[in-house]
Amino acid sequence: MKFIKYLLCLVLIYPTILMAADTNTVSGTVVTDKSVPTASAPSIVINNNDVCKSAASASIQTQILGFASGITITDKNCERLKLARSLYGMGMKVAAVSTLCQDVRVFDSMWMAGTPCPFMGKIGDEAKVAWKKNLDMIPKGSLIPMIKSNIKDYSKKKEKK
Repeated sequence: MKFIKYLLCLVLIYPTILMAADTNTVSGTVVTDKSVPTASAPSIVINNNDVCKSAASASIQTQILGFASGITITDKNCERLKLARSLYGMGMKVAAVSTLCQDVRVFDSMWMAGTPCPFMGKIGDEAKVAWKKNLDMIPKGSLIPMIKSNIKDYSKKKEKK
């Protein structure tokens, strides 16, 4: 009789212990103690301050994929200033001014100051006449062609009155 009681207990209690153990197991594919790898943006070092370049880098990371990149950016205005200084230092003053006059802001300010930028070796009033004949060669974005056309339109309106 003891054997039957023992067998009955074993049949009734043991499966519940096994079932309870199954519900508490953790899958081997779930990892909770590890973080996602990080995409690190590269550091771009420009050691020479005589170079007109600056650096930019960025990165992005998701749970699956990471991407990082870096570039250098050339500063054209900085290059123009360095070229003009070099030309001026070598005694080429007109060439230095001509280099700066490629910037529309310098071109307009020189014109409005009454000292037009050099034009094909001409300076002063000769350059002014040459620029008026070659308006298409004025740097893009300049206010001078608009000013000239407005002056012509204004003078025509005045003559009609």
